[in-house]
Amino acid sequence: MESLGPIITQLIAGAIGGNAASAALKQEGINLVARTIAGAVGGLGGGLILNLIGSEALTGLIAQGISSLIAGGVLSAIVGAVLGRK
Repeated sequence: MESLGPIITQLIAGAIGGNAASAALKQEGINLVARTIAGAVGGLGGGLILNLIGSEALTGLIAQGISSLIAGGVLSAIVGAVLGRK
């Protein structure tokens, strides 16, 4: 059960980051569900990258959340930019 904590943190932080980035960029080409999913996937990816390249000091729950927040926002912004083009 302890291994689910970082994954849940990454999903939630990524979803928050994805929604925040899409709202800040005023992307209308991507709906709420799509930006939440893109943010969550980005959050998982950001957490995985942090685990792969980070040291032990950077793999705490707060660092996981911050990196997932940023990665979720970035991936959601990319998906919104791609889907927003017509």
